[in-house]
Amino acid sequence: MTTLASAEAPARKRSRSLYRPHGLTWALLRVHRSALWFWLLYVAVAAGVLLWAYGPGATAAMDELAASGCRDGGVPNLGCDMLGPAGNRWDSGVVLGSLLVFFAPFLIAAWAGGSLIGRELEDHTAQLAWTQSVSPVRWLAAKLALPAVLITAGMLLLTVLHRLMWEATGELRQGNYNWYDSQVFEPNGTLATAYALLGLALGVLAGLVARRSLPALGIGIVGMGIVVQQLQSLRPHLWPAVTRTSTVGFEDDGSMTVDKGSYTSTGARIPDLFCDDKTPCVARYDVAGVYRDYHPASHFWPLQLMETGILLALATVVTLIAFALIRRRTGAAV
Repeated sequence: MTTLASAEAPARKRSRSLYRPHGLTWALLRVHRSALWFWLLYVAVAAGVLLWAYGPGATAAMDELAASGCRDGGVPNLGCDMLGPAGNRWDSGVVLGSLLVFFAPFLIAAWAGGSLIGRELEDHTAQLAWTQSVSPVRWLAAKLALPAVLITAGMLLLTVLHRLMWEATGELRQGNYNWYDSQVFEPNGTLATAYALLGLALGVLAGLVARRSLPALGIGIVGMGIVVQQLQSLRPHLWPAVTRTSTVGFEDDGSMTVDKGSYTSTGARIPDLFCDDKTPCVARYDVAGVYRDYHPASHFWPLQLMETGILLALATVVTLIAFALIRRRTGAAV
């Protein structure tokens, strides 16, 4: 009986150990548990702000508009084009929530370069792991895969909440926000997640190149800023624009303007001359009317998906470069 009990005890101990977290994934979570808690807190705060702007904040602002006679058939007054105290609080919540989503990729790039990779190479903890049972390539794969899963889950949640808030508060926006504004356009679709994943890839590559935490942190942020700036300038040209012509000009309809100017009787485009229907000016330059190339709101998803594809392709290329670099430096095959 005693022999049987002593044999079962190690078996039970081994079976319990199988269910304990272990391996490279668990080690990564332990080393970067502060970053994990920060990310969970960051997502929770951003989600709370967006939910408040969608629910209680919007309700209070709507009630304020109703009390001032600015909606529901009330008689408008001179204050109807401005938000009151509750409306201003709601507006601050919208701005804060949007900025938290918009700047998340920059924080991710800084953390990936400075802490996830740069610090471990600088402190030689990565080299220590490579001398154990973990190859450099497997180490890098874990460094990319686990954060990518957590980042994707968090950004998708924030995107859903931001879009929910945006679609439910159209009356409060009063034309102050356009669908194509960067702080609105990017959090409202797939771009927020794609930028975050690119930020992770850029930060990892920066860490491998610099091999020190502070330079890698700076390189990651600067690299992310360059990509954002370039793609924002390229965005209007990612999908064919709609062209309209007129002889009296155009009203602001909330669409994204790509180009505008005047055209002659032959159809040639010239800069907008602002002739203001002055006959001598029109006759001199043979102005037949004005044109405008623009993206209507229906182009939101084509523009989103085109830019998302570019970002994911860039993230893939940067990731492949990172793996090639670590193989070259360590001679690792697997």
